[in-house]
Amino acid sequence: MTRLRRLLAGATVVVAAAAGLSACASSGTSSPNTIRFALDWTPNTNHTGLYVAEREGYFKDAGLDVQILPYNNTSVDTLVGSGNAEFGISTQDQSTFSQAAGANVESVLAPLQHWATGIGVRADRADITSPKDLDGKTYAGFGDPGEVATLQGVIRGAGGKGDFKSVTLGTSAYQAVYSGKADFTVSYNAWEGIEAQRAGTPMKYFKYTDYGFPDAYAIVVDGNRDWLAAHPDQARKFVQALQRGYRFAADNPDRAAQDLIDANPGAFEDPGLVHEGQRMLAADYMKDVQGEVGSQTTQQWAGYSGYLYQHGLLSGPDGKPLAHEPDWSTYFTDEYLGHA
Repeated sequence: MTRLRRLLAGATVVVAAAAGLSACASSGTSSPNTIRFALDWTPNTNHTGLYVAEREGYFKDAGLDVQILPYNNTSVDTLVGSGNAEFGISTQDQSTFSQAAGANVESVLAPLQHWATGIGVRADRADITSPKDLDGKTYAGFGDPGEVATLQGVIRGAGGKGDFKSVTLGTSAYQAVYSGKADFTVSYNAWEGIEAQRAGTPMKYFKYTDYGFPDAYAIVVDGNRDWLAAHPDQARKFVQALQRGYRFAADNPDRAAQDLIDANPGAFEDPGLVHEGQRMLAADYMKDVQGEVGSQTTQQWAGYSGYLYQHGLLSGPDGKPLAHEPDWSTYFTDEYLGHA
């Protein structure tokens, strides 16, 4: 299973569709206690807290009927913004692109506090010891509108020029690097990173933030703004139950990984990979500096999302580049979170 493609998928679709769909009805459910949650990919460890909340009874305790919608080709922010789901998994970059384009969504929870991706090269590449060595090399990419600018920023932060060849290969990108047909790609540390090691094709990785690049929330949960405003009590119950699930996953990664596996029989060929990946997420990515799960800050939103704006990558509802930098504090809210 390839998860980076899930992280990058859909941003272009969102930009094109968000403005038109955001005017649709905010919810089609018959009861505010029925909540539809849209997955951004097939079940994986980015969703562990959701399945923990389901299997451990947190949603039931809150009096909620949560329906997990299977992944389809429509981006999560489009589904949520149009009112075809109340909540769903997104990423900071996808949420930024969609909100800039007019999508009726807002981030309410950040299950992963940091970038969970890194620049990946084969471990035996002695000629590549820093991102600056990627100048003149070939990047196997995914076609995300922000990926080249991001990589250029990291390479320049490491002292390079940011000049490289980019080829869009989608889920074939990893094999292209493993086989030597491309020099580098972007891997999800807690999945492709572990998967490559277990498969005997070890990689080495460069973290963006080690080279002065701003941190970002690897995943966020976006909610429909109109539904949130109309149902604040149900919103608070849902977000806190979901936060409780992710907090459990951060504190009990092996049991949480088993909840994910048990909720999705047959979905994982290598259960050990699921456990190892969840342990990595719990150790390095899920808690903020205060040890809490789910919180967000304007500073972190302004860092990476501001970078996207400054490089002219964000378009408004009219399809034209944004003329003014957004107030990033309006792109998220912590008001529905609880405290441990």
